[in-house]
Amino acid sequence: MIEYYDISGCYILRPWAMSVWETMQEFFDAEIKKMKIKNCYFPLFVSPGVLQREKDHIEGFAPEVAWVTKSGESDLEVPIAIRPTSETVMYPYYSKWIRGHRDLPLKLNQWCNVVRWEFSHPTPFIRSREFLWQEGHTAFATKDEADTEVLEILELYRRIYEEYLAIPVIKGKKSEMEKFAGGLYTTSVEAFIPNTGRGIQGATSHCLGQNFAKMFEINFENEKGEKAMVWQNSWAYSTRTIGVMVMVHGDDKGLVMPPKVASVQVIIVPVPYKDADTRGIFDACSATSDALSKAGIRAEVDIRENYSPGWKYSHWEMKGVPLRIEIGPKDLANNQVRAVRRDNSAKKDIPRALLVEQVKELLESIQQSLFDAAKEKRDACIQVVNTWEEFTEALGQKKMILAPWCNEEEVEKDVKTRTKGEMGAAKTLCSPFEQPPLPEGTKCFASGKPAKKWSYWGRSY
Repeated sequence: MIEYYDISGCYILRPWAMSVWETMQEFFDAEIKKMKIKNCYFPLFVSPGVLQREKDHIEGFAPEVAWVTKSGESDLEVPIAIRPTSETVMYPYYSKWIRGHRDLPLKLNQWCNVVRWEFSHPTPFIRSREFLWQEGHTAFATKDEADTEVLEILELYRRIYEEYLAIPVIKGKKSEMEKFAGGLYTTSVEAFIPNTGRGIQGATSHCLGQNFAKMFEINFENEKGEKAMVWQNSWAYSTRTIGVMVMVHGDDKGLVMPPKVASVQVIIVPVPYKDADTRGIFDACSATSDALSKAGIRAEVDIRENYSPGWKYSHWEMKGVPLRIEIGPKDLANNQVRAVRRDNSAKKDIPRALLVEQVKELLESIQQSLFDAAKEKRDACIQVVNTWEEFTEALGQKKMILAPWCNEEEVEKDVKTRTKGEMGAAKTLCSPFEQPPLPEGTKCFASGKPAKKWSYWGRSY
């Protein structure tokens, strides 16, 4: 999926990874266009003056900003930043374009790359110094419109994870400490990696409130002729999604690709024996590939002569292709093909006459069973706790912890401090929108104060 590059923390996305990104992009782009959001493109560079106008925001990103300081051999008079995100790049122009209520809502999105020069543990897909993403930036006349869009976008992110990547996620709100720097509130979809016992933020949808509007003077004249400030949102998901997919579904044989995002959904392998009708087998493989491709299934034939069928099986299993079709002399004689699933290795003989409909059914079944298996594993890792002792025990067992919390920032900081260790500290992942009942008198697991809500906690990426 990737190739390591000669600059630490940067990776080459090979076609096998890029095609997953393109599939998600196709889905998301079509959906936001239905919401009348338009694509645009803003420059990669940010002037320091603009970047520093929103204090909280730049403080949140300062350690990660990469700077251009030279042009050829000459030092630049003023260094130029490379965007870590585009609020400060775009909003000076929003103040120029928005004058009256008829200019609203302004709803823009860009597909681009950003650079965050993190020095702690770069990890392919999960934490790379440059990554691809989409970032939406919208402005509204009212808070209600902004609030509505935040959740509409979050639902699209849930669909990307659950319907395309077959990964269960929890929708919720971030704590004040974990929210987007400079924003009003942040919502997210949170996934969990059972093998490592870590949560991972899947995608975020932020209501920025009027903070940036104040800084960048994004004002408009409302219908009553009064001057008002816009309400803004920003939202993004990145190539991190692919890393989450790799970790959730991968096994000891390699990748496992959900059919909806797999570059190749079906690989067809000829299995000729000595004295077999090799030509007939190869023709049957081509005909099978053509029939599946015509039906919109992404199918390929592996006709490389210098590799054995066994080597090919292993090769395509490692690449995670959802379904393998084998055609040997027996299959040719019986006018059938043998299908082998990547997720559970189950085999099925399919008559050639029923090829397309049965392959479609198998791919749907693989997609669903990957989601079900991931959900079952994730749910087995969720532990409800009520006390600090239960919390530390569950944390030691690499659980995703649901605990009653007083919603106080100092308490969250204290939990981080008390759990700091080699594995990293625990923090809030999100407060789920679907809140379990909170009986009267429930105490916060960490402070003993009255609990205000349930929150998920754990170590995270």
